[in-house]
Amino acid sequence: MRILILTNYANGLYLFRRELLQAFLSDGHEVFVSLPPDENVEKLTAISAGGASPQIIETPFERRGMNPLRDLKLFAAYRRLLREQRPDVVLTYTIKPNIYGGLACRLAHVRCLANVTGLGTAIEHGGILSSILLTMYRVSLKRAAKVFFQNRGNMDFLRRHGIGRDNGDLLPGSGVNLTEHPYCAYPSEDEGITFLAVLRIMRDKGIGEYFAAAERLKKVHPSLSFVLAGEYEEEERSVWEPEIRRLSEAGILTYVGHIDHVHDLMAKCHAIIHPSYHEGLSNVLLEAAACGRPVLASNVSGCTATFVEGVSGLRFEAGDVPSLTDAAERFLSLSLKEHVEMGKAGREFVEAHFDRQIVIRKYREALK
Repeated sequence: MRILILTNYANGLYLFRRELLQAFLSDGHEVFVSLPPDENVEKLTAISAGGASPQIIETPFERRGMNPLRDLKLFAAYRRLLREQRPDVVLTYTIKPNIYGGLACRLAHVRCLANVTGLGTAIEHGGILSSILLTMYRVSLKRAAKVFFQNRGNMDFLRRHGIGRDNGDLLPGSGVNLTEHPYCAYPSEDEGITFLAVLRIMRDKGIGEYFAAAERLKKVHPSLSFVLAGEYEEEERSVWEPEIRRLSEAGILTYVGHIDHVHDLMAKCHAIIHPSYHEGLSNVLLEAAACGRPVLASNVSGCTATFVEGVSGLRFEAGDVPSLTDAAERFLSLSLKEHVEMGKAGREFVEAHFDRQIVIRKYREALK
């Protein structure tokens, strides 16, 4: 079978779906990947199974924002790809590939398996743009062979708008590779507690709330440490770079930049804070729980689905600094033994519900 994958970011595909690509290759399928060129593409070409590797088709487009002329060119590029590659099935990820790739597949009568990895900022914020995108989704994915959702909240919301009612299915997010993310013993708290955030540096990931809570908590608990890992969203770099510099110079924050494999970093911390405003299903929280670390996360469906409140994590309201600060204080009030038990409970929860092999089985069943 010829499988064409349409996505917007090489590194995301590599980090969270390379096992799926390997499974396709092992099953004897030909795999083609269309995505914008960047420095991470070579990671995909290094994937190999069954003596084959994915074939990359560089398709330039802007990941964020809506420019009608450029988006029309993307749609035309997808139409051309379908004619040239003649795939048996197309897999799409993220908003633009889902909408423009899904519509191209509908018009060409090619089977499409779409994956709604999250609603995205434009839909979450509501308004006329949200209405336009929902209409486009509805038209593009009406004839899709399958529309996968990553959390029940997104699925229920989109089904209310006529998307995925008859062809929808729920995935456990992207799942987590339990072998690459083994359980790690909880570290000593003798020299203080370290909170870690792994985020794209942008407003909607709650970066401002993380910074504000860190400043508040550091004044009350000087021994606390706050670490940040992640890359800048370039459109917001000018906003957050000076703030990160200020907090670093004040000894409040340690910024380690972008890290592909955060497992070692998670193993050294005591809890993960994830203040995102919206998520499809948070890979960061799955990996943290797999490592055996308690999580403090926003009360949004793509976060709360990854833990059991009060057992393996604590929730707080998105965009609410006092709520985040209170959750951190609640965590600090617990004993070392309770922290350890939270971490173990998180590991057990992801083992039961979020093994990446579940995702691979779902896709294999869909291909049949």
